[in-house]
Amino acid sequence: MTVSVTSMPEAAARRSAATWAEARSLARGCAVRPLPAVVRELAEALGHALAEPLTALTDLPSFDTSAMDGWAVAGPGPWRLRGGGVLAGARPEPLDAGTAVPIATGAPVPRGASAVLRREHGEADEHGLLFARCAGSGLPESGPGPAAPGRDIRPRGQECRAGEPLLPSGTTVTPAVQGLAAASGYDRLAVHRRPTVELLVLGDELLESGLPHSGRVRDALGPLLPPWLRGCGALVTERRRVSDDFGLLREALRDSAADVVVTTGSTAAGPVDFLHGALAETGARLLVDSVAVRPGHPMLLAELSPAADGRPRRLVGLPGNPLAAVAGAATLAVPLLRRLGGHPDAEPPRMTAAAALPGHPRDTRLLPVRRVGREVLPLPFDGPAMLRGLALADGLAAVPPGGADAGAEVEILDVPGR
Repeated sequence: MTVSVTSMPEAAARRSAATWAEARSLARGCAVRPLPAVVRELAEALGHALAEPLTALTDLPSFDTSAMDGWAVAGPGPWRLRGGGVLAGARPEPLDAGTAVPIATGAPVPRGASAVLRREHGEADEHGLLFARCAGSGLPESGPGPAAPGRDIRPRGQECRAGEPLLPSGTTVTPAVQGLAAASGYDRLAVHRRPTVELLVLGDELLESGLPHSGRVRDALGPLLPPWLRGCGALVTERRRVSDDFGLLREALRDSAADVVVTTGSTAAGPVDFLHGALAETGARLLVDSVAVRPGHPMLLAELSPAADGRPRRLVGLPGNPLAAVAGAATLAVPLLRRLGGHPDAEPPRMTAAAALPGHPRDTRLLPVRRVGREVLPLPFDGPAMLRGLALADGLAAVPPGGADAGAEVEILDVPGR
């Protein structure tokens, strides 16, 4: 589906606006496949998506391991204590029946050992004999004793066996995934390349520091968008200001080498809204030009001419009003970047409205909400130019046309930084 709208009155534009669901689908679909796989050092793979399943390279644990500090014991007690002890990383000597040796948590269990007797469950006498103390062990009197065979030993392969699939491709590399990969023997991971993003902040009225004055306002999106885009798996290579000048904007679009160009402002039909014209002159193809969503309906999605090396390039045009831009990013940028980065399409969770959620008569509305248990509450200060409500929010509710009554279920999108 291609939705193409030139500068028109709103009534005409509305007839061609994509629905919110259509726009998100188009954003995902315009990236036919994820970016190619690359190999990254384990420490550099954070935030990427696995390009192939993570498979165990070894048994985990790779040897029988003590789960507790105490004694490795062989057979039924009492046991004669052997000198020395077994620490993590050691190569212990085998144990003979009826003997025991001190052992630390994580240490390899000596061959011949039948159990690990926890320190609090054992007592040695002056003759070097170790006895099990059942009292206070927390074990039932009629059940196996504290030194029952296999007790407090983590057997080899308890977590996985070599060759066993651990995680599917597409899994985001989190710190926990890095730890699992390291434990499994990986030094490098095959991951999808992160999509590069160039952020173009448009508008002569924007200030980068100080108080708003003389009709000029602070740029809120320059600080807000890069960390959010990075959280979607993107590599933000540059953020730069572009003046309200047709030629400068056209050159910026033509010359960008990023996989995705994200612009703020200039998506409507104002006197200095040059984005549509600049796209036309650079040979871009509009995929979405306005979406039936509030705030943010004058957002757009386009295919730019290929990069010098033949790579496809896309553009997401966000409105200039801050909350409208956030709605545009949630609608178009997030699905596109996640698909390019190889992350699976995740269905937004559905939660129950604790109170009525106001909607727009005809369009989907993205409303800042606060989660309370499994319910959400609407927040004030939700106008397209406002960020106060968003700063308090931990989600955006996708409210259907006409609103949602208390008790209705609505989709909840993530918000930046949450």
